[in-house]
Amino acid sequence: MNPQLLADSTAAPESELKPSTAAEAPEDSLNGSAPASPGAASSPPEPTLSTNEPAARTCAKCGATLDEGQDWCLQCGAAVPGSLDGGGPGWRSATTVLAVTSVLVLGAAAAAYAALTQPTPRKPAPRVITIAQAPVTPPVTTPTTPTPGGLGTPTTINPLPSTSTAPKIPLTAPTPKSSPSTGSGTGTTNSGTGESGTGTNKSSTGNGGTTTTEQPSPILLDTNAASTYNPYGYSTSWFGDPSLAIDGETSTAWTAQVNPAVAPKMAEGLAIDLKTALKVGSVKLITSTPGMTVQVYGANGTTLPASITDAAWVALSPSLDAKKRSTTVKLRDSGKAFRFLTLWISQAPKSAVGTATAPGHVSVNELELFEAK
Repeated sequence: MNPQLLADSTAAPESELKPSTAAEAPEDSLNGSAPASPGAASSPPEPTLSTNEPAARTCAKCGATLDEGQDWCLQCGAAVPGSLDGGGPGWRSATTVLAVTSVLVLGAAAAAYAALTQPTPRKPAPRVITIAQAPVTPPVTTPTTPTPGGLGTPTTINPLPSTSTAPKIPLTAPTPKSSPSTGSGTGTTNSGTGESGTGTNKSSTGNGGTTTTEQPSPILLDTNAASTYNPYGYSTSWFGDPSLAIDGETSTAWTAQVNPAVAPKMAEGLAIDLKTALKVGSVKLITSTPGMTVQVYGANGTTLPASITDAAWVALSPSLDAKKRSTTVKLRDSGKAFRFLTLWISQAPKSAVGTATAPGHVSVNELELFEAK
């Protein structure tokens, strides 16, 4: 091999400037023999061969040889200078991902622990909000003073039990004797004649003149003061509610069915219990079936007499025909007090007789009692 071809290219110009002494040397010097004279010039240095190989790397700490691409010393474990800088982006990314992952794992663990250890929330108790309302003023009512006695539901009085055969109904009730009335002066007093209810009573005076006086206020009755007086034991379905005759409403009424077998004769009545003995001067009857024959009786005791023919009954008026819708009946013996009063009906008007298939009825829309003066 020609050593001139392997010489460093950078040294070529310098050799060209200097003349080569090898060509001028004797041939025997090339063969290794000594020069001819000591004064001869020295041989030139041998040209340096360049291999272009990098210098071997060594550990800066212990001096151990390092292979190509080796970043750590296998002897002492020291890092090669510049090895960490060369791989910067890779380990930084890995470190960042690892740190973020660790934070997420720790956060999830903390959230799970908090969820497990947190007590179950209790439902709040419902709040009751009270809204203040304006007080309601009760309606003003006029107080009434009830008469002594207990209140109850209207009842139908059946003193006598029903029998298999219909009892014989008296066509005329006996009229008990009443104490004679005495009058002063030349005038006379008319009683039991029945007048149309006009709100005034007319009386004669001793000098022949006539004066008009206002009718007194009606007696306040308990709601259960009225009852059906049924001494002959007719079916209770024949009668209406007796409290409707004292409720102050003329549009409602107590009714009694007419027995087609004996029509127009009747034998029942409407009884009033005053709870205590009172002096009654007159009775006002309002009916939607005018023309019926009525009579007023009075009695005392704790219960109603068993029959209309009982001696305990006192006739306070004669038998009269209530021809008008409103009739006021003046009573006898107004100076005597009675607990029970009965409006006895002995005959129905012809218009209320009815037929066997559709029996008629009579009605008492309102019955008012007035105290004696």
